[in-house]
Amino acid sequence: MPAVTVSDITVLPRITTPDPAVAHERAVRSVTSAPSGYEGEGFPVRRAFAGVELRDLDPFIHMDQMGEVEYAPGEPKGTPWHPHRGFETVTYMLDGIMEHQDSNGGGGVISNGDTQWMTAGSGLLHIETPPEHLVTSGGLFHGIQLWVNLPKALKWAPPRYQDIRGGDSALLSTADGGSLIRVIAGSVDGHDGPGSTHSPITLVHATVSPGAEMVLPWQPEYNALVYVLAGQGTVGADRRPIRKGQLAVFGPGDTVRTAAGPTQPQAEPNLEVLVLGGRPIREPVAMAGPFVMNTRAEVIQAFEDFQAGKLGSIPAVHGAPTELRSTD
Repeated sequence: MPAVTVSDITVLPRITTPDPAVAHERAVRSVTSAPSGYEGEGFPVRRAFAGVELRDLDPFIHMDQMGEVEYAPGEPKGTPWHPHRGFETVTYMLDGIMEHQDSNGGGGVISNGDTQWMTAGSGLLHIETPPEHLVTSGGLFHGIQLWVNLPKALKWAPPRYQDIRGGDSALLSTADGGSLIRVIAGSVDGHDGPGSTHSPITLVHATVSPGAEMVLPWQPEYNALVYVLAGQGTVGADRRPIRKGQLAVFGPGDTVRTAAGPTQPQAEPNLEVLVLGGRPIREPVAMAGPFVMNTRAEVIQAFEDFQAGKLGSIPAVHGAPTELRSTD
């Protein structure tokens, strides 16, 4: 799980250790396990938010851990062309390569710590696939796709695309150097990530060394979630056990605690976590398939607009729009 690494963590800026006398540590409300499934043309995923109520996730809607899987030659798969409206998709690659293209002209290639941030807004079509050479050769594939809701006032915002290089993330460490913290979006202890978001959020990927503990200052008006990508450890002051494929939901407060177990699985030398949170939108959510709106009527309208070709068209090089209609 390379993502972005550093040769000398001691040279990085260090986050301030919260003063326990004044900090309000967040308690763990729940720990849930992500069930496995398949997405797109058949790549394996863990449904990270399954079983968690939307009010605890707000402003997030959905998150898949894609892989980790070692593909044989000819096996890598992606998604077909499909529509979105009303939210943002965030694709973060840890291992492997993913290509993106959308009907608004956005597109790029991401690998090892890069992020593609697509604001669907008023609507568009997009596709995510491994490049042809990776399909031919096979290889390791591991990533995350996160859906971030948009408030009613921004659901009709123009689509946009951000290509965020892994090296642009703010790289930090804890005071003892036991954790490498990559800030992709939002801010941690005054250090800003490169992602520009419509809904105020913070997104962090942290690597916690065996036996180390990470206490992050966290916006008190944000919710707080920790998802384990690899390894095992504990969360919260009461040290609730947590392992790969599990999500912790925290209650109110201004710090989030995560600790790595002193021993880790042989193939996973560190505890790897996503720490994410945002300011809740607190608006009605109506969602079906690729659309996240405020009312059922708006979702129906989105399907009708898609069928009428109002969400864009597939570039000719990728084939005729009839290919897309078969995915409904």
